[in-house]
Amino acid sequence: MDLTAMAFYKVMCLAAGLMLLTQESESQLDVCGKASLNTRIVGGQVAPVGSWPWQVSLQTSGSHFCGGSLINSQWVLTAAHCFRSSTPTGLTVNLGLQSLQGSNPNAVSRTVTQIIKHPNYNSGTNDNDICLLQLSSPVTFSSYISPVCLAASDSIFYSGVNSWVTGWGDIGRGVPLPSPQNLMEVEVPVVGNRQCNCNYGVGSITDNMICAGLSAGGKDSCQGDSGGPMVIKQSGRWIQAGVVSFGEGCALPNFPGVYARVSQYQTWINSQISSNQPGFMTFTSTGTNSDLSVSCTGLPPVPTTTPTNTTTTTTTTTPTLPTTTNHPTTTTPPATPATPTNTILPTTTLHLTTAQPVVCGQAPRNSHIFGGTLLASVGSWPWMASLQKNGNHVCGGTLVALDSVLSDASCFSSSPVASEWTVVLGRLKLNGSNPFEVTLNVTNITLSNTTGTNIAILRLSAQPTLTDYIQPICLDNGRTFAEGLACWAAGWSPGRGGAEEVMQQFQTSVVNCGNSSSSESICTDMFALQQGDSGGPLMCKQGGSWFQAVVLTAPSSSARRRREAPVMTFTRVSSFDSFLTKTLGTLLSPASNTTITNPTNVSVTTTTMATTTRSNCLFDSSEGRPAHSFIFVFIHLLSLAFCLQLCL
Repeated sequence: MDLTAMAFYKVMCLAAGLMLLTQESESQLDVCGKASLNTRIVGGQVAPVGSWPWQVSLQTSGSHFCGGSLINSQWVLTAAHCFRSSTPTGLTVNLGLQSLQGSNPNAVSRTVTQIIKHPNYNSGTNDNDICLLQLSSPVTFSSYISPVCLAASDSIFYSGVNSWVTGWGDIGRGVPLPSPQNLMEVEVPVVGNRQCNCNYGVGSITDNMICAGLSAGGKDSCQGDSGGPMVIKQSGRWIQAGVVSFGEGCALPNFPGVYARVSQYQTWINSQISSNQPGFMTFTSTGTNSDLSVSCTGLPPVPTTTPTNTTTTTTTTTPTLPTTTNHPTTTTPPATPATPTNTILPTTTLHLTTAQPVVCGQAPRNSHIFGGTLLASVGSWPWMASLQKNGNHVCGGTLVALDSVLSDASCFSSSPVASEWTVVLGRLKLNGSNPFEVTLNVTNITLSNTTGTNIAILRLSAQPTLTDYIQPICLDNGRTFAEGLACWAAGWSPGRGGAEEVMQQFQTSVVNCGNSSSSESICTDMFALQQGDSGGPLMCKQGGSWFQAVVLTAPSSSARRRREAPVMTFTRVSSFDSFLTKTLGTLLSPASNTTITNPTNVSVTTTTMATTTRSNCLFDSSEGRPAHSFIFVFIHLLSLAFCLQLCL
């Protein structure tokens, strides 16, 4: 062979080898999910420089408002709720950032040419909360800027799988990221969709969502983290499983963060990005799926047979596992649940009638301690009232006198027509059987008249017979509710509590109001408050009797979804004392012979809820099937070596 032919042959061999090595570059699988500077063994508060090279900061006028992740050289994945419009004017994407302030030698920025929200994004439920941004020009990959892999459509994430969430959001309730605002990281375990639905209310969590957090709280994403990535490591690659979407407050017990489930959107993402498509990898959990054993009222049972996999990106109202077909069926609970076995009350049923001295705040069937389920049981809150207009639930209320119900004035117009309203007492479910309920007409509605929040008193057409299931609550007339005291809220809202829309109850605790402290205000940790809960009570137990401290007024759904306030501030009932006395007369009194319990037995101080610093935890990366790209690379290397050997 002459030298010219040999040289030509060598060039052809090298070209063939390079083609073999780069044939997957179009799908990004050869570059995605690699973080050469990330040696994640122990987690800390501040992410080391370059640990998460796909993390981006979305900014307008130089101010950070949401996160995102780089998925190829010219596209970013983020949350749809970050954008009110699809006009990219003034929007910049900042890559390679370590801190929002000071010097960032590895940073680059790009403007945005397209904002593409998912067509089925629902701002009310936050379903399909996912969005794509096209950069004005491609970025060059480096140790500080590189794309993340995305979870493929057949990925499975079991409860307990460790994930990492990153962002520049708040580090605690109302605690902004301190200067120089370094990128933060936190490790949180996946929470199964069945459990997450029980936490948030059956139907709130769809197949298009994935949850992560600790049952005890203390670790979570927060304000400013929206749109950022939730990633999981498998076989040396980082795979994005979720996009930060919403949650109740930040790091609250039993309210894990909720994320858009990336694996549901492989088809949609590829339909928007025609060339140089992102790298999708299958994540496979090992072991047993503990979420299958989770059950709560209204949650459909786990299918006993294995149906055909029908993973889609359509909106669902009933959670299912990624590998099963959605079955929108419900389990009907018994009409009268048994009294809990851990009750601390006497087993003798107490029946009160109007002929006996009437006391307030007694709930014979309530055995609540701090913690517990979101679904109320029959008789738990016997003063709860459903205020109905033309037969439909509008607001909550409470029985506060033998013939009067207290509610929120915002539920009524300035000139309410009493004949349009009815009050249902003794009710547990908005739909289905309620054997202990009583429906009464309303004869008069009186609204308070202050410059701020207002309340309403509804006069009933008759006095209901008081039973275990219908009792009045005591009203706060200037009591002291100490910080850390466990309190509860309860109510009904459409779409919660399963098909029967069972009353939901929410635990919280009294916190310091800070700068907004006043004798007329009380503040609590965040809890799930929706429009249908307006008029219901915030109630705290003292001396064996329940006192209503607040008449609830629900915020808008957008404020709740965006986690705008880690502390909730309410006007105390006691600030309406003169109005209540004038309208009701003498207020009911609690039982005088009630045994006073030790407050520590019912008030587990929630200091961990206020601490959202990322404590050091060992990170035990989940193992899964080897990525198929490694096999291809190995074969390619063998081919190249063989080819070069022939050339020598």
